[in-house]
Amino acid sequence: MKFLDQAKIFVKSGDGGAGSVSFRREKYVAEGGPDGGDGGRGGDVWVECVDGLNTLIDYRYAQHYKAKIGMHGMGRNRTGAKGDDVVLRVPVGTQILEEDNETVQADMTEIGQRLLLMKGGNGGFGNAHFKSSTNQAPRHANPGLEGEEKWIWLRLKLIADAGLVGLPNAGKSTFLSAVSAARPKIADYPFTTLHPNLGVCELDNRGFVLADIPGLIRGAHEGHGLGDRFLGHVERTRVLLHLVDGSGEEDPADSYRTIRGELEAYGHGLDEKAEIVCLSKADALTDELREERFKSLEEACGQKPLIISSASGENIDTAQRMIIRAIDKDKQDEANSIPSDGIEEWRP
Repeated sequence: MKFLDQAKIFVKSGDGGAGSVSFRREKYVAEGGPDGGDGGRGGDVWVECVDGLNTLIDYRYAQHYKAKIGMHGMGRNRTGAKGDDVVLRVPVGTQILEEDNETVQADMTEIGQRLLLMKGGNGGFGNAHFKSSTNQAPRHANPGLEGEEKWIWLRLKLIADAGLVGLPNAGKSTFLSAVSAARPKIADYPFTTLHPNLGVCELDNRGFVLADIPGLIRGAHEGHGLGDRFLGHVERTRVLLHLVDGSGEEDPADSYRTIRGELEAYGHGLDEKAEIVCLSKADALTDELREERFKSLEEACGQKPLIISSASGENIDTAQRMIIRAIDKDKQDEANSIPSDGIEEWRP
């Protein structure tokens, strides 16, 4: 299944049914009056967050969604049936945006969450509704109201506890395959990863979800390489695991600064998230080169980086434990920042 994280679709709620103009024409009913029923209401447009989906590929091939119109009213005071609704089923983490692709209308973050996106038009009144003492035989009825219509954007942002960032070929996919059952594509050339991958990691009876996104290069926020469109998938994470290739020709300090610059240019709070810095591919380094690149990266990031190797397993469990501690700390900080009852304590 192809991964698609953004789609533009057209949605329209159903028009209301027209009211009926009818009179009683029964043999033994004297002076039968108006009995035209009201029209039915048009169908609504709903968005529902469901389990089992991780892409918006369904909206790549079907881009128009229209609810059914309400049935017209009929004689004998019969009201028309309501039109069938349209339900847009989306994966967890989907945002609903207006046509400008900027204004967020809703954020679907929980399975079972439902949103009434647009209401159907009301049905028109039949002529029985207009009967009065001065107009006992009305011969007119209302048409149904039209439904709403518009173009919207669906944007998927994966929900994960931790996210992997780094330059292409920094070892992100290899790390993900080493700590989880995920099997991303791994090869010795840049941009092997073309779409985000998720993996469930378990250690010490604890589990967390790790997201791997395609590598960033200098100028990604300007569209270079694959751009920064995939950074949205790590916006919801609590901690970033920043992998810096220790075996490459480029200085690790320069590699680190490149990624930090792209995170700051992207914004949305990514540059403020907790960060764990790792010097990867340590199995390919000599002792002297390992020490040299460790010190260079330490000066650039302001913390002691963790030296890891996904191939040999060096410090892989340590990296996972650091992620778990960072997740727990972020949850605790979040809980402490929310008042227990929303009411400030009054003191005399």
